[in-house]
Amino acid sequence: MEGETLFSERELYGRMLETFVYQELRRLGSHSDRPPRFSHFRDRDGAEVDIVIERVHRLTGVEVKAAATVTARDFRGLRRLKDAAGPAFAGGVVLYDGETQVPFGDDLYAVPIRTLWD
Repeated sequence: MEGETLFSERELYGRMLETFVYQELRRLGSHSDRPPRFSHFRDRDGAEVDIVIERVHRLTGVEVKAAATVTARDFRGLRRLKDAAGPAFAGGVVLYDGETQVPFGDDLYAVPIRTLWD
């Protein structure tokens, strides 16, 4: 597949980016004495979180967006996860193709994807 095709098909690009980030998070977590567990969250209303990281009974949600901007709507699944997890919720991030870290409420942040390597 040519790079031009990948970037023009945003849905395919988004899925590939999500898979890449998932693998990168697994790689980063593998260096721990107690590697985290990875899962996915979806409630009965269809709200979902791409990646849920569980470590010592604490949950962190990660949503991956192949976009340069983030809105409050992008945090819908993370807010649902937060409600479902209660005190076990450690935080949530939307990793996006932007430049700045932005808070979106209690324990929720938009974070540039490049932060994984900074």
